Amino acid sequence: MPESAAPVTIVPPIPIGTWLETGFTWFKQTFDALFDVIGDLITGAINGIADPLLALDPLVLAIILALLGWLLRNWKLGVGTLVGLVLIIGMDMWEPAVETLALVVVATVVALILGIPLGILAARSPVVSRIVKPVMDFMQTMPGMVWLLPVLKLFSIGVAGALVATVIFALPPAVRLTELGIRQVDGEVVEAGQAFGAGPRQILKDIQLPLALPTVMAGVNQVIMLALSMAVIAGLVGGGGLGNEVVGAISTLNLARGFDAGISVVILAIFLDRLTASIGSRRPGHGRLRELRERFTRTPATAASAS
Repeated sequence: MPESAAPVTIVPPIPIGTWLETGFTWFKQTFDALFDVIGDLITGAINGIADPLLALDPLVLAIILALLGWLLRNWKLGVGTLVGLVLIIGMDMWEPAVETLALVVVATVVALILGIPLGILAARSPVVSRIVKPVMDFMQTMPGMVWLLPVLKLFSIGVAGALVATVIFALPPAVRLTELGIRQVDGEVVEAGQAFGAGPRQILKDIQLPLALPTVMAGVNQVIMLALSMAVIAGLVGGGGLGNEVVGAISTLNLARGFDAGISVVILAIFLDRLTASIGSRRPGHGRLRELRERFTRTPATAASAS
């Protein structure tokens, strides 16, 4: 048969990937020392959280986290947390689970430090909002595993690159929902504050942020969930924790190990989800500690009158 002719196209080659790779290579070579310092700081921050937690007896830490769940929500979350964490201990996944928890905590803090101020700025400036929106769209729709490539180029294999990829993937909800929460604040409430002489900073601190808190906390919740999911994927680049367990189970077709790691991820996700949801829904001045203090400091006369 005659050879088929190559298809004719009028669109010239556009090697965007090649350009990006060239730019990353130059960036890495120019600022290599800076990335080494950043990598050391990231590793130190994660180890600074994971090491003290691992130094505690697993049951002691499980009880502490269960009490935290009870204090912030109710006894059901406390009991469920304790049962779930004991299950992780029994599956011999405690150390990787704590490492993943440390990675998620650091990634969430970094994402919120970057995302909440950026969301506030976008809510107050239409120009910033128009610039930020396509960037957040790009970050959120890009497949998570793709972000492992540039950070691997900049930080090589290790926990530092895993954390940077996790922050990139988890950042957009913090920006979007902070902006949304502030924009949803009733304009009449803001005008009332201005009528009483409040400045922009005072209106933001005393009116807009408190009223936007439920929406902002929903963003925090999404950041944590995305950070947890990406932290597992980051096991491909040496992120440690449960991600390494999942990758190891896939590479050896170890079904038991894979399910143990997956169930541990689910338990952590449920715990963090319920915990952050309870923080966002609890009204100021109505925390569990305040309830306990009032219960144990009531005088007999007060208790009699209340009954």
